[in-house]
Amino acid sequence: MKKLILWDLDGTLIDTLEDLGKAVNHALSLHGLPPHTPEEYRKMVGHGVRNLVQQALPPDRQSDEAFVDLVLAAFKAYYSDHIDVFTRPYPGIAELLSALQERGVKMAVASNKFQEGTEYLIKAFFPDIRFVSVLGNRPGYPLKPDPAIVEEVLEKAGVGPEEALMVGDSPTDMRTAANGGIDAIAVSWGYRSRDDLAGNRIVHSVEELRELLY
Repeated sequence: MKKLILWDLDGTLIDTLEDLGKAVNHALSLHGLPPHTPEEYRKMVGHGVRNLVQQALPPDRQSDEAFVDLVLAAFKAYYSDHIDVFTRPYPGIAELLSALQERGVKMAVASNKFQEGTEYLIKAFFPDIRFVSVLGNRPGYPLKPDPAIVEEVLEKAGVGPEEALMVGDSPTDMRTAANGGIDAIAVSWGYRSRDDLAGNRIVHSVEELRELLY
């Protein structure tokens, strides 16, 4: 059993896709731009909200930084008020976190979601879990797959790389773990296809993940 588990948030612990998509579509509609489907957004999420908004724009507007800022502001205003309308933890996740905490496993959240949203959702859905760190996208800090977030969590937890594990749903999470020198497990219930995760250790259910973490 590992002493420390770093969890990705969106697509791993909680399903945020519908609320994210609705917020971006709202921002697009304010500027007369067409919406995207949930399946299209599934391929866009995971690299921070600025990148998400930028990808949702027509190709000829994606390099217009001022326009990206404008749409991003509209997205944030709407998303902040609708962040947990449809968002929910994946079935069995809350119970798994509680069981791991009872076993003395340290846990942290390492997300590319903006910090305020990351903290809000963790407090809303996992109020009884004592995470070592809850880290999202913060000004002045690089996004995953940069290993800085792994290094920060390891130092805070007082745990060596060989005693830590990252659980995530994307190739970005897997690269983050590799860059940080820790093991990783990919979950297939998130936002990336099994083909995207090929070559990694993959689990297809919370029960299967529980067996590996125990």
